[in-house]
Amino acid sequence: MPILGDLLNNPGETPGSPGEGLLAVTRSKSRESQLDPSWDELPFSGEGIPAVVGRRRHHLRKSKRLRRQDKVRATKVTELLPEPELDELQVGLGNLVQLQNQDPSLTSLFAKCVPDSTQLSDGVREVFILKNERLYRRSKVGDQLVVPESLRAEVLKLAHSIPWSGHLGHHKTFSRMVSCFYWPQQFADTVRYCKACPQCQLTAPGRKGDRAPLIPMPVIDVPFTRIAMDIVGPLERSSSGHRYILVVCDYATHYPEAFPLKKVKARQIANCLIQMFSRVGVPREILTDQGTNFTSKLLREVYALLGVTGIETSPYHPQTDGLVERFNKTLKSMLRKFVKNLGKDWDHWLPFLLFAYREVPQASTGLSPFQLLYGHHVRGPLDILKEAWEGVRSDELCTSLAYVLKMRDKLEHLQELAHSHLEVAQQRQKRYYDKLARGRSFREGQKVLLLLPTSESSLLAKWQGPFTISRRVGPVTYELFLPDRRRKHQVFHVNMLKAWLEHPAPSMQLWARVVTEEEESQEQFFPSKGEGDVFPDLTHLSAERRCELLTVMPKKLFGTKPGYTLLIQHDIRLRSQTQMPIRDTSSRVPAKLVSVLKQELEDMLDTGIIEPSRGEWCSPVVLVPKKNDTRKRFCVDFSKLNAVSVFDAYPMPRVDELIERLGKAMFLSTLDLCKGYWQVPLTESSRDLTTFRVPSGLYRFRMMPFGLHGAPAKFQRLVDIVLRGADTYAAAYIDDIVVFSETWEEHVRHLTDVFHRIQAAGLVINPKKCHIAKTEVEYLGYVIGGGVIRPQVSKVESLASCPLPTTKKKLRSFLGLASWYRLFIPGFSTRSAVLSDLTRKSCPNRVVWTRDSEHAFNDLKNCLCHAPVLQCPDFSLPFTLQTDASGVGLGAVLLQGDGEVQRPVQYISRKLFPREVKYTTIEKEALAIKWALDSLRYYLIGGEFLLETDHWALQWMQKMRVQCQNH
Repeated sequence: MPILGDLLNNPGETPGSPGEGLLAVTRSKSRESQLDPSWDELPFSGEGIPAVVGRRRHHLRKSKRLRRQDKVRATKVTELLPEPELDELQVGLGNLVQLQNQDPSLTSLFAKCVPDSTQLSDGVREVFILKNERLYRRSKVGDQLVVPESLRAEVLKLAHSIPWSGHLGHHKTFSRMVSCFYWPQQFADTVRYCKACPQCQLTAPGRKGDRAPLIPMPVIDVPFTRIAMDIVGPLERSSSGHRYILVVCDYATHYPEAFPLKKVKARQIANCLIQMFSRVGVPREILTDQGTNFTSKLLREVYALLGVTGIETSPYHPQTDGLVERFNKTLKSMLRKFVKNLGKDWDHWLPFLLFAYREVPQASTGLSPFQLLYGHHVRGPLDILKEAWEGVRSDELCTSLAYVLKMRDKLEHLQELAHSHLEVAQQRQKRYYDKLARGRSFREGQKVLLLLPTSESSLLAKWQGPFTISRRVGPVTYELFLPDRRRKHQVFHVNMLKAWLEHPAPSMQLWARVVTEEEESQEQFFPSKGEGDVFPDLTHLSAERRCELLTVMPKKLFGTKPGYTLLIQHDIRLRSQTQMPIRDTSSRVPAKLVSVLKQELEDMLDTGIIEPSRGEWCSPVVLVPKKNDTRKRFCVDFSKLNAVSVFDAYPMPRVDELIERLGKAMFLSTLDLCKGYWQVPLTESSRDLTTFRVPSGLYRFRMMPFGLHGAPAKFQRLVDIVLRGADTYAAAYIDDIVVFSETWEEHVRHLTDVFHRIQAAGLVINPKKCHIAKTEVEYLGYVIGGGVIRPQVSKVESLASCPLPTTKKKLRSFLGLASWYRLFIPGFSTRSAVLSDLTRKSCPNRVVWTRDSEHAFNDLKNCLCHAPVLQCPDFSLPFTLQTDASGVGLGAVLLQGDGEVQRPVQYISRKLFPREVKYTTIEKEALAIKWALDSLRYYLIGGEFLLETDHWALQWMQKMRVQCQNH
C-alpha cells in the first residue's frame, strides 16, 4: 500500500525548475528549463527524465503548427484527475490479523485451515492456510489474502473506481482482484459494486433490452379526425426564400400535406392549418412535439376557438409521432434525388413528390391515401399512358344520387379494409419490436437516471441525475422532479429512464469492549452482516432512522424457529362422542421427495412441532410448494377429520375494510409470524386426532397444524387478543400483521408497542418477510400507502402474461383472479360477460375461441395492466355516485374529491340476470341506481351524496308520471 501511495502522489518539481529558490530567472533560462506540460501528468515525472536544455534550442525555428500549439498550451489550464485517498488503507500487520480474527464471516474459513505445506491435488481445488498468522486461500491462481469485511469496500474501490482501474466491467474487476485477494461471495459483491457505481451508471450506454414493450396508437377510422404535424429543416434556402417544411399527416388515411415556410413562427403555422382546414375540415386532435412554435399561446388560442385538442409527445421521444417522423425521412430522401446541385429548387418539387406518395398503397393500410380519401384510384401518369395506348375512354354516366350511394358504400368498404390491414400491421410491428423489449415500471419516489442530449461529443454523453419520480402519468410515461430546471416537473418516456442504484451502507461490526454493570442496560447492539437473519432489512432508511428502530426492536423477537404462546390452545371437538377413528390410506411418497420428507420430519422433531404417536387416527401427508421458494411446505390432508369436527365460526376481517383503513397512512410496516400456526399448542386430547403416517412410522402434532378448518379462526382470535386496544394503528389478517401511522414519531411508538405485545405473547416474527417503515407495502394482494390503492404488480404481470385458456377450468381460474381486482376495472361484468358465458354447462369443456371472445380476453388483460389508482375514502367529504346500465350488465363508480377533481374510490359491476335482460332501458337505469345504493350503503348511509345517471331516463320519468308495474 505505501508503494501504491507513493506512485499516486503528486510528483515534485524537477531540479532546476522555476520556483526552486531562484531569485531571478531570465527569459532564455526560463525557456531552457520548461518541459512539455504533458510530462507533468505522468506518475514518474521528475525521476530520470532529462531536461532538454541548451543554447541551440532557442535558435531553432518552429513550424506554424507548433507555434499554434505552444500558444494554446500557454493559455490552457490542465486539470489533473482526482487521486484516491489511500490514508485509510495504511493497515499494519497487527491490525489485519486482528480484523481477520474478529470477522464473523471468516469463522468457517479458519475452521478449514490446513498446514502451510499442503498442496493442491486433483480432487481439491482450494485450501485455507495460515502464513505469519494471516489467513490465505491457496488455489490455482496462487495464494490469495483473505480480506475481512471492513476492508472489502476499499479493495473494490481500488480495483474498479480509481483511474488506474478504469471503471471496467465486473468480470475484469473480479479478475484483477482474484489474483491477490479473496473473500466469501466475492464475485457477487463485485457485481453489486459495479452495478451501483455512480460513474458507470451515468456513462453506461442505453440498451435495446431496456426499452418498454410497444403500445400501438389507436386506430382512427374517420379521416382527419386526428392529424400530426412536424417541422423539417432548416434546409438550403430556396430561390423563393423557403427554408422549412411544415409536414401534416392524417392518421386515418395517412394522407400527407407539406407547406414550404420561410419561418417557423406560430403565425405561419396557423395560416397553413387554416388553408388545410378549408379543404378537409377541422380535426378533433392535433399531435405535435413540444417545440415552442407548436406550444405557443397563439396556437393554443386557435385550438380553443376551433375546438381542437392539442396532444404533445414526451420530450426526446419521437416514436410517439412515428407516422409523421417516417414520412419526413421519406420526403427528404425523395427531395435529394430531384433537386439540382445547389438545392435551391426543392420547394418546386413538393407538389409532384406529394402526388407520388399519395398514389401508392401504404404498408400499414394496404391502400393508397388517395383511395381512402376520395374512394377511387386517382388518374396519374401511368393511367394516361395506358389510355393513350388502349385508345379507350370511359363514357359511363350515372345520376347524382346513384353516384353518392355508390361512393358511400365504396368508402365504407375501403375504411373497413384499411382498418383490418392497420390492425394486422400494428400487431406485426409490435411482435417484432417486443422481441428485445421488457416491461419496466418505477414507483413514486424512486430515483432514476435520465438520458438527455448534453453534448454532440460521444465522449461527453452521459446520463443525467439521479432525479426523483413524482408520479406515473401513463403506462409508459412518468413525471420527474427536476430541481435545477425552469420547469420543475416534466414528463418523460420510460425508455429514457434507468433505475439508479446506490452502494449499500457499510456494515457495522460488533466489537467487544469492557463495560460497567450499570452500563449494561443502556447498551445498544447493532447487527453485522453475518447476522442478516436476525433483523429485517432496513437499508431503505437513513442511518439515523435505522439506528432509532434498532434500539426498539427486541433481538429475541425475530428468528427462523417458531415460538410458543400460552395465551390460547387449539382444541378439536368432534361432532359425535361416539365417532369411530378414521384411518385414511396414503399413497407412496415419490422417490425424489423422500429426502425432502425426511428432512422436514427431522426439523419438526428438533423444534418440538411433532412427536411419535400411537393413536388410532391416521391422515395422509401432503407436500405443498411454498410461494416464491423452492422448498416444500409440510401439510397433512385433514379433509376427513374436518368433516366430523365442529366448525369455528369466529369472524374473519373484511379485506376491503382493512385496506381502506391502511391506505391513508404515510408509514407502514408488515410483520409475518414465523410458521404462525406452529406457535399455537394443541390440547392433549386433540393430539391423537392429528396423527399422520410416513414411511418411518406414525407421528402426531404438538402444535396446531396447517389444514384444519378451525385453524384460521383460532389464529385470528389469537392475534385479535394480542392487538386488543391497538386497533387504531395495528391490524391483522391471520398471521399478516400491519402497523400504520401518519408520522415517523408515531410509527416508532406504534412499532415499539406492537413488538412488546408480540414478545409478551411468546410469538416469533420471520425477519425475511417483514417490511419495516415503508411508504408503500404489498398487503393482501394490493399495493397501499400514501392515500392510494393499486393492484399488486406480480399478480397483474401473471395475468398479463396468461395465454388463452384452453379449458373451462383454466378460464374460471383466470376470471377468479381477475375478479379479485374488479374494484379497479370500470364495467368489469360487461367486459367479462362474453368470457363467463363460455363457462356455462351447455358449452364444451374445451373452450372454442371466437373473435369477440378473444377480443374480450385481451381487453380484460389490458384493463388489468393499466388499472387506475383508487383513492382511500374520506368520510368527512361528500361522495359522488355515477351509475349506468347496458344490455348485458350494470355498473357504478364511487367518486370523491376536493373541488372539481374527482378520483375513483371503487368500481362495481354485475351481469344482468336473464329476467332483467328483458327490462326496458328506463327500468335498467333505475335498477342500476337501486343496486348501486344497496351495494355501497356502507359509504353512503348517514351522509349527503351526489347521484349522477342518464338524464334521458329522468326526463322520461318526469313526463310519463306512471310508475312501472314491476317496481
